[in-house]
Amino acid sequence: MNTKPQVLSWLLCDGVHIDPATGKHTILGVFSAIRGRQFPLTHPFMIWFLTLTNVAEGEHKIKISLGLSPESMSVLLDRAFQSQGPLQRINLINDVRNLAFPAPGDYAITIEVNDELLLATSLTVAN
Repeated sequence: MNTKPQVLSWLLCDGVHIDPATGKHTILGVFSAIRGRQFPLTHPFMIWFLTLTNVAEGEHKIKISLGLSPESMSVLLDRAFQSQGPLQRINLINDVRNLAFPAPGDYAITIEVNDELLLATSLTVAN
């Protein structure tokens, strides 16, 4: 049975600490919007934390895109990841550095696995 991967969590945060003894993830500084005084604005560093499940065993490709409109979407992340099988919860920690926002607005974010759309959401950038 071939089923679609599922997004269990999607967080923007300042950092993720993984406890070496337990493997537990501690999420630091979760945020849902970005504020800036001047535009264009460059956000120096953030983590895009994503948990997936129901991903078939093997290698897969994740792609995350961002833009002010569907026509202006640009790919920010395009990388491979491994799944041990559909019951595994896969935590993907993605460093995003020097992300540029030319103007305030609601930026669309799309997340795809193997070119299949899993999540479409937005990020408000305001002054």
